[in-house]
Amino acid sequence: MSTVVSTPEMSADRARAVAEDFDLRALPPDFYANPYPVYEALRTHDPVRRMPDGSYFLARYADAVAVYRDAQTFSSDKKVEFEPKYGAGSSLFQHHTTSLVFNDPPLHTRVRRLIMGALTRRAIAEMEPGLVQLVDGLLDAIEARGHGDLIEDFASAIPVEIIGNLLGVPHADRAPLRGWSLAILGALEPKLTPGQEELGNRGVAEFTAYLKELVADRRLRPGNPEHDVLTRLIQGDGSGAAVDHLSEVELLQNCVFILNAGHETTTNLIGNALVALHERPQVRADFLHKLSSAGDDAAAQEQLLTPAVEEFLRFESSNQLSNRRAVKATTLGATGITLEAGALITMCIGAANRDPAQFEAPDTLCLDRTDNRHLAFGFGIHQCAGLSLARLEGRIAIGRFLARFPGFALTESPVRGGRARFRGFLKAPFSVS
Repeated sequence: MSTVVSTPEMSADRARAVAEDFDLRALPPDFYANPYPVYEALRTHDPVRRMPDGSYFLARYADAVAVYRDAQTFSSDKKVEFEPKYGAGSSLFQHHTTSLVFNDPPLHTRVRRLIMGALTRRAIAEMEPGLVQLVDGLLDAIEARGHGDLIEDFASAIPVEIIGNLLGVPHADRAPLRGWSLAILGALEPKLTPGQEELGNRGVAEFTAYLKELVADRRLRPGNPEHDVLTRLIQGDGSGAAVDHLSEVELLQNCVFILNAGHETTTNLIGNALVALHERPQVRADFLHKLSSAGDDAAAQEQLLTPAVEEFLRFESSNQLSNRRAVKATTLGATGITLEAGALITMCIGAANRDPAQFEAPDTLCLDRTDNRHLAFGFGIHQCAGLSLARLEGRIAIGRFLARFPGFALTESPVRGGRARFRGFLKAPFSVS
């Protein structure tokens, strides 16, 4: 089997040195390759780090949960932070200050309720046959070639199709969706380069211009609001109350958000999981043996894959960082440190999900781990609205990939995305055996 690996080791001394000078806006290349030793050093020696810009970086699970729980004290609204970063008149500013994730109630509540109405348990269950067909089609194409790329040919193609279906985007129009998503989310990095800013603004502008035409068409020819998220966002929840209808700007920007949130997290979940298994031959062999023993029993397979997906989410969290702003002076519960009013806070999901105070042997990939209360989907009122769909996509994609290509091997070193906020790969070439 190939010995290609993606996560190089970092010595404890090197990790401590990076932690002592830790600054999200000046991260060294080896941090992007493997941030977890640095997170461990921060948890141990500086769990509530005051950053050079005056913000706070939280590395412990208990501290992150304390902030997530208290939505009255810790706001998700980032207008104060994003205005100097993007400029008040920019496309990026309009998008990120209007979308669900960077807003508080009542806008957050209204948008989340409308989205969840199209992502009911029944609606997600009804997506499964189509998802299986999509995954099998991608695997057929890879098998015919004998090789492929875990990201370009598989992991990224799945959520683009699923979200395209949710929004009713014609298949012929889906090619730019991944590029727009990467550009917009890339602009959320702590240190924004001029190139990232330009690509991000262009991505928002091009996507919203396309959506205006799509929305106009959907108003004339609405879909089924039980399945069509765009129709539901246009029509409201059926109550007829004006407050439940989104403005045109809110509608367009939250469609952009749906693409970005669903695309990036699921792509990274699938890609990170398969690369992690490749790097751990014994874990892969043991898991494949269990799956083989389950045979064609779908329920038995699901019992194995469900905790495995949760462990992949914990072990290599797709979204590594989350942000809040203290609206008043407060004491951080688990730590006792006083935060001033207006303090900007970064909760490190990647560090929290490797915290030994919460998880036994946190640096071990344990696919049958129990009591796995990870923070990969956030926590509290802002917990990811599409988490059930992401879990279904991960379970179907990873399970069917392993059943088809149990001996897959990376043929080149996979290419990381080079971002602190989102952890995933851009490329991961492989052969099927």
